[in-house]
Amino acid sequence: MARKSKYDQATSAPTIRLWHPALYVRLSREDGDRDESDSVISQRELLAEFTAAQTDMTAPRLYTDDGCTGTDFDRPAFRQMLADLRAGAVDCVIVKDLSRFGRNYVGVGEYLERVFPLLGVRFISVNDRVDSHLDPQSMHSLIVPFRNILNDEYARDISNKVRASLDLKRRQGKFIGSFASYGYRKDPDDHSRLLVDEPAAAVVRDIFEWFVGGMSILGIAKRLNAAGVPNPSAYKRAQGMNYRHPASDKLDGLWPDSSVRRILKNRLYTGTMVQGKNRIKSHKLHVSEAVPEADWIAVEATHEAIIPPALFRQAQTLLARDTRTAPQRGRVYLFSGFIRCADCGKAMHRKQISQPYGNYDYYICSTFKKQHSGACTKHTIRSDHLEQAVLETLRQQIALAVEMDALIAEIERSGVNNRAAARLTAERERLTRERARQERMMLDLYPDWKAGDISREEYHRLKARFTQKLGQLDGQLKALDSQLAAAQGGIGESNCFLTQFVKHRNLQTLTREVVVELIDMILVHEGGGITIRFKFADAYAAAKAYIAGHTQSA
Repeated sequence: MARKSKYDQATSAPTIRLWHPALYVRLSREDGDRDESDSVISQRELLAEFTAAQTDMTAPRLYTDDGCTGTDFDRPAFRQMLADLRAGAVDCVIVKDLSRFGRNYVGVGEYLERVFPLLGVRFISVNDRVDSHLDPQSMHSLIVPFRNILNDEYARDISNKVRASLDLKRRQGKFIGSFASYGYRKDPDDHSRLLVDEPAAAVVRDIFEWFVGGMSILGIAKRLNAAGVPNPSAYKRAQGMNYRHPASDKLDGLWPDSSVRRILKNRLYTGTMVQGKNRIKSHKLHVSEAVPEADWIAVEATHEAIIPPALFRQAQTLLARDTRTAPQRGRVYLFSGFIRCADCGKAMHRKQISQPYGNYDYYICSTFKKQHSGACTKHTIRSDHLEQAVLETLRQQIALAVEMDALIAEIERSGVNNRAAARLTAERERLTRERARQERMMLDLYPDWKAGDISREEYHRLKARFTQKLGQLDGQLKALDSQLAAAQGGIGESNCFLTQFVKHRNLQTLTREVVVELIDMILVHEGGGITIRFKFADAYAAAKAYIAGHTQSA
């Protein structure tokens, strides 16, 4: 083969490198990208037009991240583009401007100054007139880091404004989540308002009633699965929602016990909007962290309640107790979580003993059962004896409540209230006059001291005495105000001791629901004696004082 002449070599056309560009498009409303020029279509058209005008580019590939923040680089299309760059499928990255590439100053600098040069990747920002191949100096100009800093700061500012806006909506009781909690749906006319979704709400009611009625959380999950009720994730997808949960595929529509527990703890079902349970660490670090419960934003009466507050409180009380499930039954024992040793305070364990005449269950102190070291004694009691004793004691307490309710009703019908109110009003007027007299006397002390009528020591001694007397009078007036309000408005309908006990006036059988509603704790003493601490002790004392006060004044 003949060698080319020196002339031929000098006049041959120079070799032109063909670049295989990656056209990268990104849009995120979260970063404040609201201009029409930033739209995906606008960016794509601009980059396509720019590439078509270049003679050294061929076979461009488009990578689009729509709805992805620029404050980090964990974006699907960006990750794919990076993989293609490393594989050599593309070797040039073109963006509309630096903000489309990213709004993280450190991250953008890492790619432009280290990653791309090592990979031999050409970088072009069209509107910023940056081209690492044709104009390498443009990459080292102060304008590049300066604009990256501005983009970063802009993202931070937008993030703070968005967070403040969302917090304001939370404080206003507006729902801001993507999907309503199970049992509710978004109002089609106002997505910040929740409406009851009756088919799911019926399941929520069942869950609470079953739980308070004695069914265990695992037992509830099994019952729902046996009935073919889809779990919350499956239900939402069946309603046409594009909802995905990390464990959805594994559960295959079945209820786990964690979903039941989550529903039982959710105050949303009482009509209270609770939001702000989690937050993002920063606008660059998109990692969610739990917020202390004291900092949650809760607004009451924002939507229709599915669960009455009293039932919700009962469920929370049970969740906080140490309850055990009866083997193979899916239900907790009747007194589970409500029975303790009177001496050591530990829970009583339930055991079964087989005898020739039959089997019976009994409770034994858990401290004694575990240690046998003298730390405590047996404190045993048979289960059937305990149940009978509790039932009889409850009947007595209910009979007392019925009697007190009748007495209060008679007091409120008889006019005793009016006489008591008149007596209390007269007493209040007397105390008010006395307070005014004491206050005037204290105010006169200072002029007497300045005039030399009393010494400095006498002034301070008398002032302390008058101050003490005024405090006593204020306390007496406050107590009179409470008594006067009770006398004028009655007490029967507002007293929770009366309302909760009286409604069980025909109690024949002890149930888990009754134990949960009326009993705070059962203490078992050595020898089998028991002490029952009932709920509503303060309300009982108030009713008792009301009756005593009005009986004396009659």
